[in-house]
Amino acid sequence: MTSHKDATSLKLSDNSVMTDTANDTGSSNNAIGDSALDNGVDLAAVIDPYFRPDANTIVCGALDDTKVVALAKAGIELVINLQPDDELSFDESAAVERAGMQYEHLPINGAADLKQLKILAFDNILRQHHGKKIAVHCGSGNRVGAAIALRAGWLRGRKMDTAMERGRSHGLTKLEDEVYKRLLVPR
Repeated sequence: MTSHKDATSLKLSDNSVMTDTANDTGSSNNAIGDSALDNGVDLAAVIDPYFRPDANTIVCGALDDTKVVALAKAGIELVINLQPDDELSFDESAAVERAGMQYEHLPINGAADLKQLKILAFDNILRQHHGKKIAVHCGSGNRVGAAIALRAGWLRGRKMDTAMERGRSHGLTKLEDEVYKRLLVPR
């Protein structure tokens, strides 16, 4: 996994955002430069925070026009926005579509919105776009990581440690305790 701007290689994981069918350890010894995967675009230089949990998934914070253009040049096919409208500073949907990518908006407004129905809707979006190169974002990547961890635990039946690690690889930080508590409750 590549995390943050100073990292330059990618550790391929279990493709947890897209399929969740590989092994639970997420371990692989293959390292590939990110720019090789991204049409030569160094996304880590443009996007901060930047997480790369697998070859087809970019997790980042809030976007702007420059970041949207960079994602499109890197071959991203779909942008999934988890930010509520009041956090957006520009017409992201229009910018993404102008850049030739598809756009999905599923607002998650902090811990209060980390409910099973939202996670089911998130899972539905990921399943509809299976196999595409995607960028998933919120303000910092934290809500993305939370949604991934809850999806892994609630919908994929992953063990607590595995679900939490998947969340962390996708940006989970401040919501970690909340996600842990929610995973303790069977769904």
